[in-house]
Amino acid sequence: MSDRKRFFAVGSFYHVFTKSIAGYQIFRFDNDYERMIEIMQYYVYENIPIRFSFYKRLKEDKRLKNASDLDKLDKLVDIIAYCIMPTHIHFLLTPLKENGVSFYMKSLLNSYTRYFNTKNNRKGPLWQGRFKDVLIENDEQLLHLTRYIHLNPTSSGLVENPKDWKYSSYNEYIGKSDKQICNFKEYVDLTPETYKEFVKSRKDDQRELSLTKHLMHTYEV
Repeated sequence: MSDRKRFFAVGSFYHVFTKSIAGYQIFRFDNDYERMIEIMQYYVYENIPIRFSFYKRLKEDKRLKNASDLDKLDKLVDIIAYCIMPTHIHFLLTPLKENGVSFYMKSLLNSYTRYFNTKNNRKGPLWQGRFKDVLIENDEQLLHLTRYIHLNPTSSGLVENPKDWKYSSYNEYIGKSDKQICNFKEYVDLTPETYKEFVKSRKDDQRELSLTKHLMHTYEV
């Protein structure tokens, strides 16, 4: 994944997503999802001195010091929205460093692969080739993409309401989460109640479907 040819421009926004090999279920238990959420937050930083697996093994006092040190590092990306599904993941990212998306995704996916393979006594790749990305061209697309990402669990029949899926940023958007993973408030200019209604009342709108189709028109990179 280090030979990427795609350039990710600082200040732009990208829908970034990847799937497991052959639809293999790579998120099976709560601790799998939680692991991904932890490393999502860990690897947003540039030039991290140790792998997350080593960080997890540190004693609490050293871990807190290490976490404090992380806050002094520059960030590679801001996460605007995300959803972790049993076989795939979606992100809306904006790079803060040149090609920050590439470095971030490489660290993130490699880290989860090591965790999953060790846990399941498995070897080999976990993800279906290189991750894919689509450039978001305007604010309207960005807003519709957040809705598409947050409706993934309901579209797949995993839950009836997006708020019931613990592994997305939807509850952050509606003010019902104590996690602060995403930096979205300067980009999504809707109150929590308005956003909730936006997701609920317009999910079948034909206009959204056409926008979603555009956002899902992807290419290998």
